[in-house]
This record gives sequence, C-alpha cells and structure tokens, in this order.
Amino acid sequence: MDIIIGFGIIMGFWAAGECLSVLMAHFVPGSVVGMLLMFFALLMKWVKAERIEKVAHFLTGNMTIFFIPAVMGIMDQWGVIRMNWLGWLAVIVLTTICVMAATGYTVQGISHLKKGGRK
Repeated sequence: MDIIIGFGIIMGFWAAGECLSVLMAHFVPGSVVGMLLMFFALLMKWVKAERIEKVAHFLTGNMTIFFIPAVMGIMDQWGVIRMNWLGWLAVIVLTTICVMAATGYTVQGISHLKKGGRK
C-alpha cells in the first residue's frame, strides 16, 4: 500500500506541475514545475520523504526506461542527423564539457560550504 501511496504522491505533483505549466504557456516544462513543487513540499515537511522513498528509488534505478522514447525519436530523425553529423558532434562535445565543468564547480562549491567557507 505504501508503494501505491508514494506513486500517487509523485504523480500528483507531476500532474500539478503539468497544470501550472499550461497556465504559464509552457514556459517551464510541467515535470520541472512538479519537481520544484515536490522539493518545496519535502522542504516544508508537508510530505514525508519516507512516503515516496521506495518509489523514488525504483524510478531512479530504472531511468533507462524513460530514455527509450527519446532514443526512438533520434532514430526517426537519423537522416537529418547524418546530413549534419559534424555540427551535432561539435554540439555534443561542447555541451558535455560545459556540463562536466558546471558539475565540478558545483561539487567544489558545496564542498567549500560544508567546510564552513575555510580554504
């Protein structure tokens, strides 16, 4: 029963995010709005983390399932990608470097904050 309740809570926040996204003319994706709503609900202790923990672990442990539609969309557009492969490769390399740098700086910043701002 805990799993059903946890899944219902997660889906409820996702649905609320989608509704708010429609009201904002899809300025921010509904899934992102739903995650922010859930984050604040957890932060304010309106939702207990234990209620969604099992479902969250299951969903994050099986994330490859969620990438299947994206991969199928890429395969559907393979002709376009093949014609511009050098540009696509450049974008992939550049964004990978940017993500790695942002992640590294974020980890360093958080580590610095945890040490109390000392060097």
